[in-house]
Amino acid sequence: MNVKVEDISSVKKQLSFEVPAARVDEEIESAYKDLAKTAKIKGFRQGKVPRPVLERHYAASVESQVVERLVSDSYFKALKDEKILAVSGPEITDGGILEKGKAYTFLVQVEVQPEVAAKDYLELPLKKETFKDDETLVGARLEEMRLGNAKVETTDREEAQSGDTVIIDFEGFINGVAFENGAAENHSLDLGSNSFIPGFEEQLAGMKLGEEGEVTVTFPLDYGKKDLAGQDATFKVTIKEIKEKVLPELDDEFAAQVGLASLEDLRTRIKESHESQERSRIEQEFREQLLDVLIERNTFEVPDSMIKSQLDHMLENLSNRMQSQGMSLEAMGMTPDSFMELYREIAVKQVKGNLILEAIALQESVQIEESEIEEKLDEIAEKHNASKEMVMNFYADESKRRGLVAQLAEEKVIYFLTGKANVEMVDESIAGEAEQGNDKE
Repeated sequence: MNVKVEDISSVKKQLSFEVPAARVDEEIESAYKDLAKTAKIKGFRQGKVPRPVLERHYAASVESQVVERLVSDSYFKALKDEKILAVSGPEITDGGILEKGKAYTFLVQVEVQPEVAAKDYLELPLKKETFKDDETLVGARLEEMRLGNAKVETTDREEAQSGDTVIIDFEGFINGVAFENGAAENHSLDLGSNSFIPGFEEQLAGMKLGEEGEVTVTFPLDYGKKDLAGQDATFKVTIKEIKEKVLPELDDEFAAQVGLASLEDLRTRIKESHESQERSRIEQEFREQLLDVLIERNTFEVPDSMIKSQLDHMLENLSNRMQSQGMSLEAMGMTPDSFMELYREIAVKQVKGNLILEAIALQESVQIEESEIEEKLDEIAEKHNASKEMVMNFYADESKRRGLVAQLAEEKVIYFLTGKANVEMVDESIAGEAEQGNDKE
């Protein structure tokens, strides 16, 4: 077999193959011998069908089978011999013609992993936000929990106000004519929830129980029903019942409802949870900034197949999360195609970032020791409240273990780069002021 390799781009190669006539004849003979053992043709006993009859009935099938075998064997042998790291399946651009006694030629194009030689990755100019403890957030979270545990009770107030739940009858009109599906009775609405047409809820605040009032709104231009989008409408509304939220007291009894001994324990739990989330956010933003700088300093082409693979992975993760919450992509008004379009740039960045980090790991001889893997497995078991044995069984799968090692290597490289970078610690409020300054410009 002769093969010629040409670069179409930095991430795509063309392979020109010529399979010798002797190999072609050998494969054709082998295919017909195998076929002769099983072929069933009326008038002939199985295994006794003459070759000319087989050729008359099965020539196209045999040709397809032989071509598939020749292409597959030649292609994978070439990848190994030429040390080509393919990241896509082969695309046959010229299949050639299979003829007995003649060499078989064909052309294949394949995308390959880019060769990345990372540069300028030391002494990166980076900023990192300093974590600040904020007691006001603890209080805000406690209020959220109170609201979540509030009881809704009918009030003797005659006038509705924001935060109330009202039971209403309403009917909508456009140019004085009632429109389809624009009326309802005994409809429950939380004032301030912004779950109705913009401007509707605000006008109910101050309206009195039992009195018919009038509300004027404009349907948004992107409203789901096209015939109503952008239209001015008037609603006649009657409040039939006013309910208010009765919040529980913030005390030890309230803390006991979430399984804690005291209110102080609850405050501590909220504070620790907030700190953990904030530190994770800060680290993630720092990582994103680090990758942005690396990508800016290292330009290279990325094959479409790697981007597509990353998008598929992202879509699968999102779909699984949404399914666990009883939601779907369609419920968000998205399709797989619109998701791919929306998140393509993010996928490109993730692929480039991973390739650069892999290159740095190779250039800096970053190794992952078995002890580091064991430590990570212990950490995963503790985080998910699982046994070490269960976690080890999960990562016994070779592909999952490779993924874990790759994750550890990435963490190690980022730690290395951070230690070599020029990191300026910034205050959150200062960062906010800087953004405001940019907006003014």
